[in-house]
Amino acid sequence: QVQLVESGGGLVQAGESLRLSCAASGSISRLDTMGWYRQAPGKQRELVATFTTNGGSINYAGSVKGRFTISRDNAKNTLYLQMNNLKPGDTGVYYCNGQIRGYFRKDYWGQGTQVTVSS
Repeated sequence: QVQLVESGGGLVQAGESLRLSCAASGSISRLDTMGWYRQAPGKQRELVATFTTNGGSINYAGSVKGRFTISRDNAKNTLYLQMNNLKPGDTGVYYCNGQIRGYFRKDYWGQGTQVTVSS
């Protein structure tokens, strides 16, 4: 099992910054990817940024490229999402995700943290 706990959300004005954190515990060495997703009211959950845990590629949604940065601190088992120049369209609940790929694919999710950007 993997446990993911997000923190760092809040209410900010457009143009400001926030950093989200995701504390991971459990069998995190089994994860193939980790990342962030978000869900705006009335919309489906969408990918924000992910990376492969074997040191491979990082993937960003086009709408956040150049503004958001995903990173991790292996010593602290913590995943981060630095969000700069926030826009009202970034408003939503942000979820930390860990995924095991392959035949026994499984997704782990945190409880989510609310980000609200006012104009």
